[in-house]
Amino acid sequence: MSSAFGPAADPITIDVWSDIVCPFCYLGDATLQQAIDASPHASSIQVRYHSFQLHPDAVKPMKTIDYLVGVRGFPAEQMKASHEMFRTRGAELGLDYRFDDALVANTKDAHRLIHFAKAQGREHEMVIRLFKAEFTDGLDVSDFEVLADLAAEIGLDRAEAAKALAENAYELEFQADVQQAQALGITGVPFFVFDNKRAVSGAQPLELFQRALDLSWQDRAATSA
Repeated sequence: MSSAFGPAADPITIDVWSDIVCPFCYLGDATLQQAIDASPHASSIQVRYHSFQLHPDAVKPMKTIDYLVGVRGFPAEQMKASHEMFRTRGAELGLDYRFDDALVANTKDAHRLIHFAKAQGREHEMVIRLFKAEFTDGLDVSDFEVLADLAAEIGLDRAEAAKALAENAYELEFQADVQQAQALGITGVPFFVFDNKRAVSGAQPLELFQRALDLSWQDRAATSA
């Protein structure tokens, strides 16, 4: 092998398509981060988030349970069992799912805010705060005032965030993510692409993410040998 991998090497990239109102995405992101934190190459792994909308036609925010049962037609008992599963699995990862308060809302502007945060090196912090706002705090992640407040909470300039939202900034970046997902045939999230080679779909177990990372590093080692 000609050189060892480390901070100076090109990072392994993990491209993630997800949506803020997707409970599987919150779970999948936390599991991915757990795998990264346990990796000896953690400092050489870069996660890049991409926009995806589960409910692009959503207009007014609704209680999640009302939307799933009343609009989508899922049985109430099935949804209650599903939510209990998320609460149990989430607690194991330090996540606090509170579906009684969660809202289904249009997430386009939340995705634009993530792009705003990305431009200032705070992408992951913004994603995590938005997930918590959705699933723990019961906030409306389509509301500009709420979004600007959340940006300020992670250390971004509130006025600049509000301006970006009001002026429809990062619309092109949002659309590019959506179009790329369509081109790749992504129809559900979360969806992870490891180093432009390996795809992982869904909130998979920790071991699967660790395996994908290990194989990505093995590929790098083979090409640099």
